[in-house]
Amino acid sequence: MTTAPPEIDANIDPNSEPKIDFAKMNFLIPGIVQDASTGEILMLGFLNPVSYAKTLESGYVTFWSRTRQKIWMKGETSGNRLRVVSAATDCDNDTVVFKVVVEGDGLVCHEGTVSCFTKPIPIQAQAQTLAVEEVQSGK
Repeated sequence: MTTAPPEIDANIDPNSEPKIDFAKMNFLIPGIVQDASTGEILMLGFLNPVSYAKTLESGYVTFWSRTRQKIWMKGETSGNRLRVVSAATDCDNDTVVFKVVVEGDGLVCHEGTVSCFTKPIPIQAQAQTLAVEEVQSGK
């Protein structure tokens, strides 16, 4: 038995900007920053509607600082700004990933590293072995 393809809503513009669901998480969304050339995840920050709009307007990733309670453009003091090459939202429209080119010396993390994700978390050996076996077997 075959099913009919879903109908396409003629009123939806496939080129329109997705509506970000800020209300879901108290008007903050996670913003994942990924190096456009290597694919490495560089950092995670949070955006509110104002910082999101500033990011789209300026072309540079701008966050909402939860600790300082203010808007901040990443790299405004260090010079390591994040120039947006492309952006996409997830399927729920409540998380954004920015593919970027890092300006400056390329050290994104305030600890002086390229990526903020530098601290390995130990996983039980058995779980690691199972995961590797699943990847190798194509599961």
